[in-house]
Amino acid sequence: MTIFIDQTISMKNNTIFTALRHEVSCPQHLNSTPEKVFPLLCPTREYDWIETWQGQVIYSESGFAELDCIFSTGLPGGKNEIWYVDRYEKNKLIQFVRFAGSRVIRYCITLTGNSDGTTNALWEQTITALNEEGNSYVENFSDHDYQNLIHSLEKMLNHYLETGEMLKKMEV
Repeated sequence: MTIFIDQTISMKNNTIFTALRHEVSCPQHLNSTPEKVFPLLCPTREYDWIETWQGQVIYSESGFAELDCIFSTGLPGGKNEIWYVDRYEKNKLIQFVRFAGSRVIRYCITLTGNSDGTTNALWEQTITALNEEGNSYVENFSDHDYQNLIHSLEKMLNHYLETGEMLKKMEV
């Protein structure tokens, strides 16, 4: 669902900019408890289960995800995003705010344990454009591609949770 913001921003050259926003979510079913899943949602631990992960912790007292942790990720084309953990409820919820120059993305992952020892995870993302480049990103954003990404992460997570080994890219 794309939401158009009613407020406009006056730019330096007297042009008017109207920011676009897009919200998307995707569920996962994970074959382990929230207590085992949650620690893996961390810039340090993602090296254990995501083959293509490229993250670098900038600030963390523990070296792992925690409230106020800051890290960067490499993107195709050499662009980096800065991630900030602004909510951290151990074994329940982690929320990141991602800064990427043309846009800000709030990324929230909520875990709910099931009586059979599995976990339902809800991955939610809200993208807000900061300029025309960001508006273009929002306009071209694909919910289908996002859902494919989240389902690939689900497959990788479940494989790691079941075997303790990373699922190699050619197996995904």
